[in-house]
Amino acid sequence: METSVGVGLGEIAVSQNCEEILVAFGLGSCVGIGAYDPVKGIAGLLHAVLPEPLNGSDLSSTKYVGNGIYKLFEEMISKGAVKERLIIRIAGGANMLTSPGLSKTFDIGTRNIAMALKVLENQRMKIVSQNVGGNTGRTFRIYVADGKMTIRMIGEKETVF
Repeated sequence: METSVGVGLGEIAVSQNCEEILVAFGLGSCVGIGAYDPVKGIAGLLHAVLPEPLNGSDLSSTKYVGNGIYKLFEEMISKGAVKERLIIRIAGGANMLTSPGLSKTFDIGTRNIAMALKVLENQRMKIVSQNVGGNTGRTFRIYVADGKMTIRMIGEKETVF
């Protein structure tokens, strides 16, 4: 029987339990980074909130994209995953504040996506697919049994991406 494991704001979940589904509900401007090692059957999901700390404090928190990605890989590797085998997908990063007059400063989603792409490129990690941007929230699921990753946009059916 499958069990959903919610991955909250600023959290990471890593699992080898083939009956678990890792889920980041309601990704708006937040970005979800999913990773899967198909040889070891290890899945990981990060639900990052902000691209980076505003004042340089709290650098160790996984609520920030950069540090969160490093921690996700670190935790997966500690369970036996091999970084070079990881299948990476990203989702989220919507612009949820679309009122006229708001500056680009408030477009956290775009900044989260840019930071994720930069960090993954620096880590020499290839992104297999992405479902990012727009102005609609989405839910990101990783099925640990086979590494399938899905997105469900508000008002739409769940799709594999």
